[in-house]
Amino acid sequence: MSLLLGASILQPAGPAARSIASLWPWLLWASVVAVVVVVVLMAVSMRRRGRLDDPVDSTEPRWGVGFIIIAGVAVPFVVLAATYVMSLVEMRELASGGDGAETTIEVIGRTWWWEVRYPNGATTANEIHIPAGEPVMLELTSADVIHSFWVPELQVKVDQIPGRTSELWIEADQPGQYRGQCAEYCGLQHANMIVQVVAEEPEEFERWLDEQARPAADPEGLAAEGRDVFMSTTCVGCHTIGGTEAQGDLGPDLTHLASRDTLAAGVMDNTAGNLAQLVTDPQSVKPGMIMPPTQLPDEQTEALVAYLMELE
Repeated sequence: MSLLLGASILQPAGPAARSIASLWPWLLWASVVAVVVVVVLMAVSMRRRGRLDDPVDSTEPRWGVGFIIIAGVAVPFVVLAATYVMSLVEMRELASGGDGAETTIEVIGRTWWWEVRYPNGATTANEIHIPAGEPVMLELTSADVIHSFWVPELQVKVDQIPGRTSELWIEADQPGQYRGQCAEYCGLQHANMIVQVVAEEPEEFERWLDEQARPAADPEGLAAEGRDVFMSTTCVGCHTIGGTEAQGDLGPDLTHLASRDTLAAGVMDNTAGNLAQLVTDPQSVKPGMIMPPTQLPDEQTEALVAYLMELE
């Protein structure tokens, strides 16, 4: 499923999102009724409005103070009180829904991508894999500016503030992919700071997690030449590849880059051609990103891309 597809709070795919969506009909129809009443009252008052030269009627208005008290005080109080109580009930369920979560994942917001760390040492970027049908706890923080983590089909949005850790649980009913987005303006590429939540069957998730914790396999042939290129250029200073001397932390961990669906936080599909463009001219892909261009002879670029595409 492409990350370019939209996500909606009206299409809940988990218990938390369903709890939030349950408030929608009440708020919608309460608003509709309020608008209809106001429009009707305005229409009636305009219809009965006399001409300027009509004598002033000093008699008591038909509705008077009683109408004002009922329509202006009592009814709004009941509506707002009901909304408040319903919100408290839903907030209580949201607060306790993650109790018993067996998996805790650390999600760090960066400009403009997401770093995802698992308890077994696995680290990935812009993709959060979770077991379907089970609650998962997320520990959210930021490495630079304020970001906001939001996956509309699964949960509410929560701000990620530098130096502060917030907790949020998510759960998906069925295996699938769910688009998330930074919901707090964080700079030039805010709109292209996309995260993908991938829900898998528990057994498949455990296999994926074990594979992601392994170091990169030793390459052969052209890919081996590409590893030498990687280690001799600026790439090695910004990225980590498990099992090698590359231990940079400015950019995403690339140990299993080829297993990811997209590049540059959801901007493009993960293909050899797109990867070559990202390496040689990152500003054409995502203007403003801190990644510098890597200008190499064509044969070295081909070898480097071959190596990175083998990191599964």
